[in-house]
Amino acid sequence: MSESVNQKSSFLLEIGTEDLPARFITPALQQLKENTGAILKESYIKFNDIKTYGTPRRLAVIADGIPPVQEDRVREVFGPSRKAAFDENGRPAKAARGFANSLGVNVEDLIIKSKDRGEYVVAVVEEKGLNVREILPEIFKKIVLSLHLPKAMRWGNSNVRFVRPIRWITSLFDKEVIFFEIDGIKSSNMTMGHRFLSPAAFQIKEIPSYKKLLANNYVIVSQEERKRVITEKMEGLLSACNERPVDDPELLETVINLVEYPVPVLANFSEEYLELPEELLITVMKDHQKYFAAEDKEGRITGRFIVVSNTGEEISDTVRIGAERVIKARFEDARFYYEEDIKKPLSARIEELKKVIFQERLGSLYDKTERLVSIADFLGDKILPSLKQKLARVAWLSKTDLITGVVREFPELQGVIGKYYAIHNGEDREVAEAIEDQYLPPHSGGRLPRTDTGALLSIADKIDNIASFFAIGLTPTGSEDPFALRRQVLGIIAIIMDKGYEVILKELIDKALENLSHIEGSKESRENILRFFGNRLETFFSDQQYRPELIQSIISLSTDIQLKEIKERLDAIQKFMGKKEFGDFLTAIKRVHNIIPKTPISGLKEELLMEDAEKSLKEKLDYIRSELTALLTSRRFYDALALLSSLTEPVNKFFDQVLVMDKRAEIKNNRLALLNEIWRTVSKIADFSKLAVAQG
Repeated sequence: MSESVNQKSSFLLEIGTEDLPARFITPALQQLKENTGAILKESYIKFNDIKTYGTPRRLAVIADGIPPVQEDRVREVFGPSRKAAFDENGRPAKAARGFANSLGVNVEDLIIKSKDRGEYVVAVVEEKGLNVREILPEIFKKIVLSLHLPKAMRWGNSNVRFVRPIRWITSLFDKEVIFFEIDGIKSSNMTMGHRFLSPAAFQIKEIPSYKKLLANNYVIVSQEERKRVITEKMEGLLSACNERPVDDPELLETVINLVEYPVPVLANFSEEYLELPEELLITVMKDHQKYFAAEDKEGRITGRFIVVSNTGEEISDTVRIGAERVIKARFEDARFYYEEDIKKPLSARIEELKKVIFQERLGSLYDKTERLVSIADFLGDKILPSLKQKLARVAWLSKTDLITGVVREFPELQGVIGKYYAIHNGEDREVAEAIEDQYLPPHSGGRLPRTDTGALLSIADKIDNIASFFAIGLTPTGSEDPFALRRQVLGIIAIIMDKGYEVILKELIDKALENLSHIEGSKESRENILRFFGNRLETFFSDQQYRPELIQSIISLSTDIQLKEIKERLDAIQKFMGKKEFGDFLTAIKRVHNIIPKTPISGLKEELLMEDAEKSLKEKLDYIRSELTALLTSRRFYDALALLSSLTEPVNKFFDQVLVMDKRAEIKNNRLALLNEIWRTVSKIADFSKLAVAQG
């Protein structure tokens, strides 16, 4: 082949399938891009760019800048030991000659290298790159079989597992078809258009025409292009009515992956349904039908919606009529559940919670509610006693909407629909909003509760969930966290930090576990929960751009002090680290930390202090202790650090003038006790050993 080494090519690989679930397409394309890049690198093939495209019926990858041949490479191959390869005179033995011949190198070119405490002969093998065209069939097979998605399946007599049955494979290297076969499916340059609008197979003769030819056959293969089409057409249809689509990135992502040829259609429903809660209307449209709700300029839901069809524009009227008929039936069902629910006040449902299991070992929803009432009462006492009555009321009502018809039909409306029912029942507005806010924030960085009542109920609900599931051993493992306990810990932290509540995590955890004392092993879960919180606190403050070693210096104190103090201490240390005397102080404290025993030692005896330097150090320590408590109580952490830094000079003099490891055991132990007292004192602010290690 007379290709220039500078020639760059492209390849196309399209996997045609039965309809893929919408939720799998985006992760599949991410995997396809990553795996293609990794496989090309493993195969010593350079590339400029990799782009992926996907629709419900196909996953495709195009790689550009592919050279005609692999990179040349050099590899070292270890052979027999030196002793086996050469005789006592250093001449190559049979083992060395056989090894060299097997690799096509001269025996004289073998070298000696050490490995695993021995010396071995090594052949340096130069490998010329192969023609890329020749190895692409195997590479393409590898790419297809590397995709691993949930719920992979076999079909017919196939041995291949894939998320849906593969129906065709399109593979090109520039204009040339790359032939290979996977379980009887042979690759070609043929692909398929839209299932209904252009069902016949057609040829792709060259890669640059791939997207255009698909578009001519009613397939917009680019996700970004489908997103643009949907967004622009929806906005255009609604702008004529001075309205806009309700912003819903999650729904948009789903709809993009449901269609190959999107045609947004404007439809209407009777305004009588606008009497229902907006969230209920939106949920019915989104979850059941994948329709986009519309809102006016003030953000109020209107009687219009958008359905994105996967058919031609010529039948838009038929699509609209069908969508309006379906949504009317759905809204009628929702109205029935809602009107039945409001006939019975939430307070009248409390006893019914006894019949619903929360978790087999954790009892009923009523048991869960009793725990919430207990924790809410504790938080009221600690933080806002004036809210205790409201907190008790909302805690009792908090789970009652879970047994209503609407929430059984639409579980994602838990809390939201409870708020509407509470308002309808004449409950205090803050109590009603707290029923919704108990589930906030929905994710890291999400909206936080609006009121103190909602915030405290949210903390109570989350700490009970965490303590309960830890108590029965259902804890997160690796990437598995079925009860979203990590998110709930971060939620507690975010709420406490946002509201500035003066609460200590250990006390909160102990209160939650106290309600679970009847469960065997609940007490033993305490340390695990504390560590779990510590890990999430590291994540929380890391996201706020604090240095890892700085966070580590405070995190060991985090469950014993108020959370808002952690940030104040981090800020104080960060500011103090900019001062000239910081490094000297850190070095001195590091010397103290390095010498003190890790095991407990007897207390300091002042009468055993012999040298002036150790007496002066003790005097300085006494002075610092007398001042430090007031500074810590008033949270003047920067001033406390400045005070501690005055230890630098007496500590250095102590080490310069005093022999710590005196031959007399009692003197040595007393000096170690003095240093231990210093370390215990400075550790009231932070664990400076973490910072010392980082600086050292």
